[in-house]
Amino acid sequence: MTTTRTTTRPGPDWPCQVKTPGSYDWERSATKWLRELVPARYASYPALMRHTVLLARHAQIQVQHEIRVARTALQTARADLPSLGLPESVIEHTIKLYAAEVLQLQHIARSIRAVTQALVDHHQGR
Repeated sequence: MTTTRTTTRPGPDWPCQVKTPGSYDWERSATKWLRELVPARYASYPALMRHTVLLARHAQIQVQHEIRVARTALQTARADLPSLGLPESVIEHTIKLYAAEVLQLQHIARSIRAVTQALVDHHQGR
């Protein structure tokens, strides 16, 4: 007989798309959410789909890479965008966009870490 523990969401970084750890089908919801964070072609790799912790690791690497890209875009926007003939208002809007994206990606990275830890804890408890 399998027991499930139902708890409240682990914290503010827990993604709303993922069910509470220990609840029915929570691992499936975690897998679905993590799959959305990596390029679609990775769904064709059976190891990533069978081992959610491995998928979580890859999602973390993917998001860290996206953070680096967004930071680079943010740091170079003011110097690079004027030469493209863009008006100052578009440049300012783009800088705000990149800054918001960095913050959003950092939140996603924290969410991935929370889900990863819950998955590891779940598998170690088996």
